[in-house]
Amino acid sequence: MIDATTPAPAIAAAVRAGKTRAREVVAGALERIAQRDRTLNAFTAVLREAALADADAIDRRRAAGEDPGPLAGVPFAAKNLFDVAGLTTLAGSKINADRPPAARDATAVARLRAAGAVLIGALNMDEYAYGFSTENTHYGPTRNPRDTSRMAGGSSGGSAAAVAGGLVPLALGTDTNGSIRVPAALCGVFGLKPTFGRVSRAGVVPLAWSFDHVGPLARDVAGLAAAFDAIAGPDPRDPACSTQPPARCSDALTRGIDGLRIAVAGGHFARLAADEALAAVGRVATALGARHEVSLPETHRARAAAQVITAGEAGAYHLESLRTRAADFDPMTRERLLAATLLPAAAYVRAQRFRAWYRARVAEAFREVDVLLAPTTPWPAPAIGAPWTARIGGTEVVTRSHLGVYTQPLSFIGLPVISVPIVAAGALPLGVQLVAAPSTRPCSSGSPPGSRRSGWWGPRLTLPETWLPPGVQFLAADAAAASPSPTDLPVFTPGFTA
Repeated sequence: MIDATTPAPAIAAAVRAGKTRAREVVAGALERIAQRDRTLNAFTAVLREAALADADAIDRRRAAGEDPGPLAGVPFAAKNLFDVAGLTTLAGSKINADRPPAARDATAVARLRAAGAVLIGALNMDEYAYGFSTENTHYGPTRNPRDTSRMAGGSSGGSAAAVAGGLVPLALGTDTNGSIRVPAALCGVFGLKPTFGRVSRAGVVPLAWSFDHVGPLARDVAGLAAAFDAIAGPDPRDPACSTQPPARCSDALTRGIDGLRIAVAGGHFARLAADEALAAVGRVATALGARHEVSLPETHRARAAAQVITAGEAGAYHLESLRTRAADFDPMTRERLLAATLLPAAAYVRAQRFRAWYRARVAEAFREVDVLLAPTTPWPAPAIGAPWTARIGGTEVVTRSHLGVYTQPLSFIGLPVISVPIVAAGALPLGVQLVAAPSTRPCSSGSPPGSRRSGWWGPRLTLPETWLPPGVQFLAADAAAASPSPTDLPVFTPGFTA
């Protein structure tokens, strides 16, 4: 029986086998949205009639003996940053609500629909993707299904809440500084920020175009991989997109992790966090047999550089709206963007030069490791309306901004990262990031060069956390198939001296 907990691959298998009809699956999702979303506020638009019509078309194709697609009948929703034909792309804003409907679907939306998935609606988010909480001034806060008094995270908060709340098994989000991984962690679902260039951003409103990423959120790794396989691949509409034909990462999920060198990220990634966030990393490290620790250099400066580049690119994109409609921005977004317009060009250039330097140093670190483990967020979901600052380890930090302390240093150099949920009994969810190497590596279960010499690889996993081996292997598959390498991201000429 298909219900709120059924993962996407199982839904598609049932529809393809004729054990259930796509219309029944979609109608069930629409009913759950009607019942639950009054509380969660994950959706800003529900496309009921269009979704049912699409489901009927899938059922007719199957009845006629045609292939209904690998994701046949799977309901999904997209952050309202994505163009959906016939729907105005809100981007979480009041300003965009006055614009005409999109003429065509964003590439990622179109590819999921081509694979047989059924678009149910558009999802709430932080205004213009510039935040970590989805406490949206214009459309209201999205509430965390695990505790509705708490934030869902952001900026893809509606996406994470819709999956965690059992409204849809798949959702699309975007990740520039952590906007898939942060809400995935706070809501207790899986979220993927692919290698930069693996998934087209065409038809998606930008935040910082030089490191915006599109990716899926799902209930399990298999669903994440199925969605990724559907949306990855070349697209001439996005000049940053890889031209290499995509490999099927779903095929890698059963290969195991023997020979992969897995380590824990130390230094920056072990500071200014609640004990339970670090304990979650320790739990995963134990399960995977990871005993080695790696510290990436100047990570705190990498985070600062990511913030500078985000501000500069976002400020440039929204400059005209700031001139003509400043009063219609969320006050916090407006203040950030106005400050960004005053950013000296020298600061942006220096941040880009540091970016190139930092990417090279991270590449050196990954010569001795294939996957790094790190917290996704420093603590569980804060309360909606939480105070502006909080204290952690005797240090005062900005509550919402600090949610990205471990995601931002990884984003702007294009590394592939999965956030996997860790949920202890009676506790709020946390997430652990699995970070892959910024280079082309084999995704077979055999040992990478040098792994036996290093002597600290982990054993094959036999513990109940069954997502771990497929999660690690899927990440390795994404890294192996990626082209161009993250080392080829467009930046200014290197020259930073540490």
